Amino acid sequence: MGPVPAGILQLLALMAALALAHRPLGDHMAGVYSSDKHWRVEKWLYRGIGADPDTEMRWPAYLRGILAFSVVGVLFLYLLQRLQGVLPGSLGFASIDPDQAFNTAASFVTNTNWQSYYGEQAMGHVVQVAGLAVQNFVSAAVGMAVAVALVRGFARSRSGELGNFWADLVRGVTRILLPLSLIAAVVLVACGAIQNFSGIHEVGQFMGGSQQWNGGAVASTEAIKEVGTNGGGVFNANSAHPFENPTPFTNLLEIFLMLVIPFALTRTFGTMVGSVKQGYAILATMAIIWVGFVALMMWTEFAHHGPAPQLAGGAMEGKEVRFGVGGSSLFAVSTTLTSTGAVDSFHSSFTGLGGGITMLGMMLGEIAPGGTGSGLYGMLIMAIIAVFIAGLMVGRTPEYLGRKIGTREIKLAACYILVTPALVLVFTAAAMALPTPGHSMTNSGAHGFSEILYAYTSASNNNGSAFAGLNADTEWFNSTLGIAMLLGRFVPMIFVLALAGSLAEQRPVPVTAGTLRTEKPLFTGLLVGSILIIAGLTYFPALALGPLAEGLAS
Repeated sequence: MGPVPAGILQLLALMAALALAHRPLGDHMAGVYSSDKHWRVEKWLYRGIGADPDTEMRWPAYLRGILAFSVVGVLFLYLLQRLQGVLPGSLGFASIDPDQAFNTAASFVTNTNWQSYYGEQAMGHVVQVAGLAVQNFVSAAVGMAVAVALVRGFARSRSGELGNFWADLVRGVTRILLPLSLIAAVVLVACGAIQNFSGIHEVGQFMGGSQQWNGGAVASTEAIKEVGTNGGGVFNANSAHPFENPTPFTNLLEIFLMLVIPFALTRTFGTMVGSVKQGYAILATMAIIWVGFVALMMWTEFAHHGPAPQLAGGAMEGKEVRFGVGGSSLFAVSTTLTSTGAVDSFHSSFTGLGGGITMLGMMLGEIAPGGTGSGLYGMLIMAIIAVFIAGLMVGRTPEYLGRKIGTREIKLAACYILVTPALVLVFTAAAMALPTPGHSMTNSGAHGFSEILYAYTSASNNNGSAFAGLNADTEWFNSTLGIAMLLGRFVPMIFVLALAGSLAEQRPVPVTAGTLRTEKPLFTGLLVGSILIIAGLTYFPALALGPLAEGLAS
């Protein structure tokens, strides 16, 4: 079978698996967040943190819980790295430098998982398991909690209450993320991924010298890394490393894991608001963009001109032979359209237009399907913008799911969509204007600019992947990327929760003949168009200086 049919078959198999999981997982998550019963282990956790899970919170209290929990997470992870040199199980690695420790703490707490270090040469078992892996679970659960809070804003009326953050956090971990990760880890171990706590040992002889490898809880980390759309790898090669991703089957499994919760959350949304058709409209929007980007990526990577790509059956530079162009393209699009950031290929070695597709996927706001939770609430914000645009067209006050979208709501939605572009463009401009940051670029010209643009796009959108030709382990990049991650994660959450509180205080508006039917294909088309136009208008000048210029010149 040729590489193109193989890539298409992988896409079809993945779509079938996601379709089979959509309804049961979506309904399960709706039941988790709607239940008034608590497991015994959950009650122990509530007592440990001193929280009352039955107390309803308005949006300021919900936000305070998120920020307090995240601040503690950043401080704990920072101190754990700084003390690594004296901790047991450190594998002899020294403590992490202050700027890199801050960057890593901000990265994993914000669900970004950007890494400016070599995982197998910097982090010992204690930091990996007690620090980074724990944040993989709880940072994903925080994103899901915010999404559910916004859904409750649409589902409730005249209360202003959005649920309980601590209950949503704990249930997201114990009832969703842990079970899925356990199953995935067992499958990965069965397929060849390693799972141990061995020390550093030498293997083989290579060009007159030996190569050193250390073990780790790789399969379990890999599972939650994908299920929680986290992305940080135990090894520097990430999901291109055979210890993390041994076979083409595990490659497809990992893509499935990073997509399954974000897509299934649309079913959760439809169930909780009382109209599964509304969930299908959001699902269709996500699926159209995702499939479209996969098709574009495969076209750019398979059809690239030149004798080497033609002989190899596609642009194979930077790609694993095990996965080929089809598997690598599918992985690259899925990881950048979610907030995962895991990689099974070298994005910097993609064709100029292929690299631009990975960047554009993040620039859309990672909403197709996006991260665990963050994709759903980002898409719902864009749905509000689309409803507002439709209202302007016909001269009618916009409504969505029985809620009037007034001045307050549209201001909050507009602020949400402006945060990440401002961070990306301002930090990129500063890095290009100052003399020192430019020294980190491996390449000059359009590709060098793309390295920096990609870095701040990835950080501000909490993705974590990189054009890895950039040397980001400097005080400038560690500090500014860390700040971009924190602002890109928590400032939008403020607007989302404020919007959820405003919606929950309203009285539902009855459906009339003039109400825009947001469960119909017409609205799906409007939403897709709004997303592409807003992202295109915002980022096109920057893309024209980087990947577009490189792609047109090749």
